[in-house]
Amino acid sequence: MENQNIIKIFLVDDDALHLKTLEIEFLQHSNFIVETYATGELCLENLSNNPDVIILDYHLDGIDKNAMNGIETLDKIHAQNPNISVIMLSSQDKIEVAIDCMHHKAFDYVVKSETAFIRLQKIITTLFSYKKIEKELNWYMSRM
Repeated sequence: MENQNIIKIFLVDDDALHLKTLEIEFLQHSNFIVETYATGELCLENLSNNPDVIILDYHLDGIDKNAMNGIETLDKIHAQNPNISVIMLSSQDKIEVAIDCMHHKAFDYVVKSETAFIRLQKIITTLFSYKKIEKELNWYMSRM
């Protein structure tokens, strides 16, 4: 992260209404920079913009039936940069879907609902608290 107080988020969802709603909610908080993408392919093309976290829809085939799904996109993100944390998002409230996401090294899984934004905020706060602790621990260990 360039600025410790600013978190760059990629939102990737083929549902334009949900994508815009999440974007507006994140932009109402001054500590987020948001880039939105309707496909996994567009997200991957822009990974050089160095997001801190990616919120990625599970399906991603609403615009193009041949588009990569969320799991394929997740795998390619981690192949390019394993340090980017990815939170999967889906309208499916099925344990099998959540387990599939976690097996592909998603940081977490959130079901699309009225409370999804609040849950995403809490996950991101937790994620960056862990990263801060890890950085401090590494600094401390390097001094020993």
